[in-house]
Amino acid sequence: HVFKNSKFASQLLTFVESSEWLRYPILVFLNRQVFLSLSLRGMPCLGGVRESSSEDIRHREPVVLNIYDLSTSNDYTFPLGVGVFHSGVQMYGREYAFLAINLSISGIFEIRPRNGQEELGEHFRFRKSILLGYTDFTCAEVKRVIYLLGLEFRGTSYHLTSKNCNHFSNCLALLVCGRKIPRWVNRLAYLITCVPFLERFVVARPTHYPQFSRF
Repeated sequence: HVFKNSKFASQLLTFVESSEWLRYPILVFLNRQVFLSLSLRGMPCLGGVRESSSEDIRHREPVVLNIYDLSTSNDYTFPLGVGVFHSGVQMYGREYAFLAINLSISGIFEIRPRNGQEELGEHFRFRKSILLGYTDFTCAEVKRVIYLLGLEFRGTSYHLTSKNCNHFSNCLALLVCGRKIPRWVNRLAYLITCVPFLERFVVARPTHYPQFSRF
């Protein structure tokens, strides 16, 4: 009953009602009793006791999608609605994204917003930011959500077409503000599943990023 009335549950129901939930086994985990026993105690937005305040009512944090070009060919294919893109979700002055690393730990990391070229590598060329919506989650609640998502988005689980950075951005955006990322951001992954030979033309991503901070 408490879980049903929480604001997180409202966002989660929006997520589950969309077809996207089928992609993420983390939602199975979210429904387990172990999740309720651990998370409801420590995270107010998941049903923990917290008195509301005027500050909570006033503040709604923007949820921004930052998009990067990973190939110069995007300059030619972007008008067609396709390209090789990386994305991250910005909230509370940090940008969260998912990348492949050779460790079975969370592959989620954080950088300064729109700073991919400096912290991730020169081929992460910032293209644009898109305001997806707003969230009522506090900074602490956002970090808790990202920690839990890290149980699903592990570094070794990265896959170009089924679990890439854009899948993570879409998952996080749905959870915190109920909005999906634009389809064109991850359209190439879908096209590759239909025409597998296209994968050979996609720029391979490194698995070591010395400058970013893993979440």
